[in-house]
Amino acid sequence: MRPDGPGLYDFTREAQAVVARSGVAVGLATCFVRHTSASLVIQENADPDVQTDLMAFFRRLVPEGDPLYRHTDEGPDDMPAHVKAALTSVSLGIPVGEGQLVLGTWQGIYLFEHRRRPSGREVVIHVTGEEIEHGD
Repeated sequence: MRPDGPGLYDFTREAQAVVARSGVAVGLATCFVRHTSASLVIQENADPDVQTDLMAFFRRLVPEGDPLYRHTDEGPDDMPAHVKAALTSVSLGIPVGEGQLVLGTWQGIYLFEHRRRPSGREVVIHVTGEEIEHGD
């Protein structure tokens, strides 16, 4: 995944494709982001104002340039990105039923990018459970 700056990047479709290829009918899909300055969230996917408001809230909650930060070598957005990732999650567990992610009507799975100039991000998706039975 190649985010181009702070924001929420929907990867629900990609996660569903992984579940479909797995052959699992009932189980659990675990999504894990392999980074310390990005996170994963399940959020509303209908009204983009939710994402705008969430971004504004986190900018206010964890501002850049706080004199409290000692880790500043990687730029003014790096330590705030680590704090935002710590406040959210780097992994999500999503139930699988009937071979599909069991999400609510308005739920989407998002990479929550916290850096202004991120490098590529890797999300690992692991699906476990009972496989779909095929008739003989």
